[in-house]
Amino acid sequence: METVLSEGMLLGMGNPLLDISAVTDEKFLEKYALRANDAILAEEKHMPLYKEIIENYNVEYIAGGSTQNALRVAQWILQKPNVTVFIGSVGKDNYSRILENKAREDGVNVKYQYTTERPTGTCAVLITNNGAYRSLCANLAAAECFSVSHLQQPDVKKLIDNADFYYSSGFFLTVSIETIIEVAQIALKRNKLFMMNLSAPFLPVFYKYQMMRAMPYVDILFGNETEALAFAKEQNFGTEDLKAIALKMILLPKQNRSRQRIVILTQGSKLPVLLATDDKITEFPVKEVPPEQVVDTNGAGDAFVGGFLSQLVQNEPYDVCVKCGIWAAAQIVQRSGCTFSGKSTFSP
Repeated sequence: METVLSEGMLLGMGNPLLDISAVTDEKFLEKYALRANDAILAEEKHMPLYKEIIENYNVEYIAGGSTQNALRVAQWILQKPNVTVFIGSVGKDNYSRILENKAREDGVNVKYQYTTERPTGTCAVLITNNGAYRSLCANLAAAECFSVSHLQQPDVKKLIDNADFYYSSGFFLTVSIETIIEVAQIALKRNKLFMMNLSAPFLPVFYKYQMMRAMPYVDILFGNETEALAFAKEQNFGTEDLKAIALKMILLPKQNRSRQRIVILTQGSKLPVLLATDDKITEFPVKEVPPEQVVDTNGAGDAFVGGFLSQLVQNEPYDVCVKCGIWAAAQIVQRSGCTFSGKSTFSP
């Protein structure tokens, strides 16, 4: 049975950030105490970094923010505008204009909350090792100003009340757990899918309270191997076996008893994607992109989610959703940033 795609089916929440992407080196990372394959929130010591890369490196400005990226990829594959809606907070400045134009060009219906208090958030994307590694340092700025009151705006409220799928990055836990809970409760009441991403290894540790408040509402949980290991350690799972971790994640307390939680863990470019469902693990092989074709791994995880969601909203089975996620990630790593061109050629 083919699903008719309707506008606003998928609502995403997150931190809209303009990516400032540059190819740097180990020395630059060391200067700012950054790790090659990591994602952190900027501290005071990182603030000069943004100016330095803009002045000294060949930078590219790319519409970013984890959730927004995933929705842009989903839209690219779906080829029908406004199936997705995005909410998050930005400043009233040139960066937010770039962000909105880019997102709308890609078919995402953005409903930003605007603030005059702080500028639009940015994320330094520092690419090293010929594109194999990317270090993300996010200065959330305006994104931190998101308030739950935005959900009561009539046009936003209508979109939230009518969506069929809801998705939040884990990064949004650092900004507004109240918003996540409110939207998750609407999803629960309407028996619709609520999905979340672990997003970064620091989140299950430093935002454990917020993550575990949201977890009972999560029907589908995404993550990669480093995030899953950090989560398992923090939850005292007593294992580093990813399959065992995924099965334990399924069993964490859940509000909607009518469906079991599904967990999807990616393991980079060489190891299979794990799908944990109905107390069993299915492995999906990943076809490695030849190293010489890898330009930038930034956005691979977001692209995976975008690919997955593009099939989920069409009512495709989970194996097709995962395969599309793998396909989308492979496309994105061959380009700079979370970008794409031409028509999607995915076929199940």
